[in-house]
Amino acid sequence: MKVLVLNCGSSSVKFELIETSLQAIEQTADRTIARGAIEKIGTNSALINYYPAGAERHRDAREILDHETAVNLVVKLLTDGETPVISSPEEIDAVGHRITHGGERFDHSVLIDEEVARAISDCIDLAPLHNPHNLKGYQIAKKLLPEKPHAAVFDTAFHQSIPPEAHLYAIPYVLYKRHGIRRYGFHGTSHRYMIFRIHKLLGLPRNGTSIVSCHLGSGCSVCAIRDGLSIDTSMGFTPLEGLVMGTRSGDLDPALLFHIMAKEDLGTHEINTMLNKHSGLIGLSGVSNDMREIQEEIDNGNQRAIIARDVFVYRAAKYIASYMAMIGKQVHAIGFTAGIGENSPDIRRRICERLSIFGIELDEKANAECIGTERRISTENSRTAVYAIPTSEELVIARDTVRCVEGVL
Repeated sequence: MKVLVLNCGSSSVKFELIETSLQAIEQTADRTIARGAIEKIGTNSALINYYPAGAERHRDAREILDHETAVNLVVKLLTDGETPVISSPEEIDAVGHRITHGGERFDHSVLIDEEVARAISDCIDLAPLHNPHNLKGYQIAKKLLPEKPHAAVFDTAFHQSIPPEAHLYAIPYVLYKRHGIRRYGFHGTSHRYMIFRIHKLLGLPRNGTSIVSCHLGSGCSVCAIRDGLSIDTSMGFTPLEGLVMGTRSGDLDPALLFHIMAKEDLGTHEINTMLNKHSGLIGLSGVSNDMREIQEEIDNGNQRAIIARDVFVYRAAKYIASYMAMIGKQVHAIGFTAGIGENSPDIRRRICERLSIFGIELDEKANAECIGTERRISTENSRTAVYAIPTSEELVIARDTVRCVEGVL
């Protein structure tokens, strides 16, 4: 089955065409046919990157003013662009859509019908920056491929197993009942891929296996996983809670907001923008939200860059340690993924050094050599195995789409 995976953001469309099946999933024999991204939608210089398997990358820039044009271009690239990989849209058997928020209604992926589309729309209030664009992507793709099944794969669904003591906030309970205010968590597809790979690497079943999954990129979250289920995660009602991120503050004293608003004469829009766009690594360092550029500044002796890195490391180690305690039994593995987790040996080393009390022992050579590849980076004597694992959220979406179509999810 050829599955087109679509991830529609506010100004981008990321896509991947994956050939898979129930048998391929069982044998880990899935195949990426092509992938790519269209960015800066809404401008006359939108960026197009297209990577057909086994062929040269295609890059272009042109005017793309809306998502409908972008999604149509995705299908054109796959079928009759410079390097087509299928002969017609009819070869696409199904479409999998990344949907950011499914609220409390969805704890697994589903085929999209009118009722599901309405439910996704109902969750716009919970994810106003994401769900409208996710839904728009579905509506456009449905017009293009009306006879094909479309599946919704929710970022939040994986975390619906988090128990009340972990997902409820200590505010009036009526606010939870009226407005659904609770911890939802995000990066669910990435954390699920981590489970899949670590179970394969360790040769352990889901039941009885405990993992701490660390998605460290521009956005960051840590997830405590026991018996294949999420029992806690650092992102909360929104992706703002938890770790220090590229531009997001993560945890802070809520009373601080009122103090800043009074001192700086800021309104709710300005304070929201500050916390989401001008905080985190960029706010602390003053130079960049990119850990690679911060590292360059550190090499040049920039003290604020050093502080930004150290706060990032401290917060990540703090969450990992607390989740190891909350899991309540032997943690079999810690996994690092996403841009920083996959590509920064220095950050992984500094985090693991703070976790040495748990018997974690990093293999310095393996860690230093591991950049963008899957590898165990802890010694054989380490009480908990540590891995760097490049994520593949698109593969999780494609597999869930197949399961939805086959009725086995």
